Amino acid sequence: MAKHWSRPATEALQADGLRITDLDTSATPGFKGDKKAGKELLAERTQVLSDLQEKLYANGRSGDSRSVLLVLQGMDTAGKGGIVRHVIGSVDPQGVDHAAFGVPTEEEKRHHYLWRIRKQLPRGGQLGVFDRSHYEDVLVVRVHELVPQKEWEPRYDEINAFERELVDEGTTLIKVAMFVSLDEQKRRLRERLERPDKYWKFNPGDIDERAYWPAYQEAYQAMLDRTSTKYAPWYVLPSDNKWFSRLAITELLVDALETLQLDWPPAKFDVTEQLRRLDTA
Repeated sequence: MAKHWSRPATEALQADGLRITDLDTSATPGFKGDKKAGKELLAERTQVLSDLQEKLYANGRSGDSRSVLLVLQGMDTAGKGGIVRHVIGSVDPQGVDHAAFGVPTEEEKRHHYLWRIRKQLPRGGQLGVFDRSHYEDVLVVRVHELVPQKEWEPRYDEINAFERELVDEGTTLIKVAMFVSLDEQKRRLRERLERPDKYWKFNPGDIDERAYWPAYQEAYQAMLDRTSTKYAPWYVLPSDNKWFSRLAITELLVDALETLQLDWPPAKFDVTEQLRRLDTA
């Protein structure tokens, strides 16, 4: 276990039994260091993550069908984009399959809600990242009553079956629900409005969504209660502190990749013969 952690992130961030309304979004569960210690440790663990991800990619190039999929779910400003930029951005981009799911296109609306998700699943040897995901169809859809309850209610079981299928086929799922406080969200939205270089990130609709905060809390609670399974558990990440969010997700990724017990794939050629050829070339 990495230094400053009193228990692994996989234990400290477990969703089981947690009530969102009781969550301290400024907390750093399991981590006993301060911001400075967290940033120093992140630099160390980022290198570990990079090395492990390279092994995953190398094995995929050699025919290994296993993959890892990081699912990031959270309200606007929770920090999903920052995770993609600062954590996933530290590994070999050749080995990353990234997808961001916004409002469904007209074509996507003509299909089952999992259709667009299946199209973006990571290939063998890839680290997949979903910025939002299939869970939008039991969150936004539920909160805004885009379809009747009789339509979204069965989706919890459908999603569980879908994820069971993914795991059986060799994908390791890391599902992270990111939460910030209303005050922190307001601060981050204000920053986007006060900085010209952040205007592009601002959506006026984000302010409207704040009125639905209680409904979203209820929807997220149902999501955690009904789709956190042994094969695809949810991790709940207090995200007011960006440095902690990035460190915690790095730890979750390192743990998942270490569990795969990856090694460098063996050569598919005679190394001695190729060295002889090189010496005489």
